[in-house]
Order: sequence, then C-alpha cells, then structure tokens
Amino acid sequence: MEDVPKGKLPEHLELQRTRVVCKGDAPIHTEGIQYSGAYASMGVDNSLRMDNFCKNFKIEIKRLTEDEMEFDMIGIDASIANAFRRILIAEVPTMAIEKVFMVDNTSVIADEVLAHRLGLIPLDADPRQFEYLSENDVPNERNTIVYELKLSCKKGSPRLTVKSDQLKWLPDGSQLHKETPSQSAEPKTYTSFSGNQLEVSKKPLGVTYKDIILAKLGAGQAIELEAHAVKGIGKDHAKWSPVATAWYRMLPEVVFLKEVTGADAEELVKKCPVNVFDIEDLGNGKKRAVAARPRACTLCRECIRGVTEEAVELRRVKDHFIFTIESTGALPPEVLFTEAVKILEEKCNRLITELS
Repeated sequence: MEDVPKGKLPEHLELQRTRVVCKGDAPIHTEGIQYSGAYASMGVDNSLRMDNFCKNFKIEIKRLTEDEMEFDMIGIDASIANAFRRILIAEVPTMAIEKVFMVDNTSVIADEVLAHRLGLIPLDADPRQFEYLSENDVPNERNTIVYELKLSCKKGSPRLTVKSDQLKWLPDGSQLHKETPSQSAEPKTYTSFSGNQLEVSKKPLGVTYKDIILAKLGAGQAIELEAHAVKGIGKDHAKWSPVATAWYRMLPEVVFLKEVTGADAEELVKKCPVNVFDIEDLGNGKKRAVAARPRACTLCRECIRGVTEEAVELRRVKDHFIFTIESTGALPPEVLFTEAVKILEEKCNRLITELS
C-alpha cells in the first residue's frame, strides 16, 4: 500500500476500526478491535495508553435541566460507558422508605400495597449526609428518616385524595411507642435520636414531588402510619435507584456516497420521520439532499431503502457516546454522574490494592 503514509491505516481499515456501518439488514464492524498489535505491520499502535486517553477523552454537555442531562462522552470504550450506566442504575445510593408501621388503615388499599407505594416515592434527602443502616445498628438521626401520615375522611364528607405532600417529616424521630411487657416500664420508640435531625440534613426533609397519589379515602375511612426511610442502592431494590433511566447511544453519522438530487432528494427528505435531511438549493433550479441534523437519526433505515439505498450510508462512531441521565429527583443529574465516577474510581483502587 504505497499510497498510505506510514503510521496511518487504509480508509477501509480505519472505517472498520472506528465506525459501525448500519446496512439494511444488519450492522457490520460491530466488534471492537482490542489487540494492541492488530495494525503493527502498518506502524499503527492500537494499544490503550493513558496519555492518549487523557489527550482524547472529553465530555461535552449538550442539555442540562433540573432533572435531566444529555452529554457527549468522546474517546471512550463502550465497556466504560456501560459501566457508568450500570453504576447509575444500581450502585449510586439514595434514601427510600423501607419500613412502614401501620397504626390504622381502613382504606381500600391493602397495607402491603400502600407500603410499596410509599417506598417508590422519591425523597428530597441528600444520601451523602446519611450512613447505611446495618442489621446491628440502632435507627438514629444519621441513618434513618422518619415520616408520619395521619389522615381521615369524616362521615358525610366528599372523597379525600391522599397525596405525597401529606407525609410529615419528624425531625425528632419516631413518635410511636413499642409494646412494653409491663405498664410500669418506660415506653420506648422505634428510633433513638440523640438530637434534632436538622443538624445532620442541614435542611428540612420532604418529598421531591408533592402530587403523587397514594390512596383515596371514602367517608369514615382513615390512614395512620409511620414510615422509616434508610439509605440503599438500586442493586437491592429499584426504589433506591436514583435515575428514572440512564442510557446511551453511539453518535450517528450520515454519509452520502453520491449526490442525491432532484426528485430523489425530495423523496429522501420525506422518507425520514425525524427530519435528518434537508434540501440545499444549488441554483439554476438544481437541488440536492444534505444531512442537516444527523444527531437526530434513530436508525430507522428508511433512508437506505429504495432508490437512495446505494447513495446513503448510516454509521455510528464507536468511541463517541450520547449519554442521557434522567434523575428521579433525589440528586441533580450532574451530581449523580459525579458520584458514579467516584464509585468506579473506588472499584479500580480496590482492584489495584487486591492485585498488589
């Protein structure tokens, strides 16, 4: 290959190494080429070097709201992107209701169903301020948050809707007394708070969303309970997962192998359901199709069917990921990603320690 400079790959090999090509029936070049000496004969080093990673890796934030973030991770392997996704879903801790002490429930909602609904309510509590509660620990202000729900619908009154904002935070801990063997014994509650929890949380604790419907009470019905929230991770139960979803996709790339002009260009524009293509006016009544919004491509493959099949090629960049995080509200999405990075770093340090 005399026309290929030393240290560079031929076009077809560079395409195979860096792109997934999406054909009409199935994608090709999906496997990653990990072997460091794969292109040694051409003077190309394919090894993973830390200095190269630091030089090429970058993050570009595209959209950031209170509960959602979209950003690009560039220069990273799919396995690392997937590690962040899995950590976000299953290993970043949050606070969620774990125990519910029912005092009275005459609603149509069964006790266990009501307890399950309470567990899925996102709590406005920073888990970084709290500790995990183990089997041998006593519930206290540093590992347990206590809420109270006490409502009744009087006879003759209209139906009452019970919503999440009616959960009342108890900063001094449990107000329910345990059963004692004798009346003379000193009554004990289900927690052992040494002080006001506001000193730990630094702010009043409540729920993230105020309008989640928990139950509806008819005339004469009542609910009275105490709910205890603890720190946990999504690996143990989905209620502790801090994200509604965390997902990624490779950056789309739309390439014209030859020009699409005239009526074919207009047909191509109409084919795409997400308006990736647009018409460019060349003057003298000539028009051609261009990929105006390739990032919006969903890989429906409509553009590579019919008369434009040989003119358009869909690709995905292997080391460029569009990452989306949707927070449940316990922590902002940018904080969730930072916490995921810390957890991955901790795992790497643990592995290095074990190996050494």
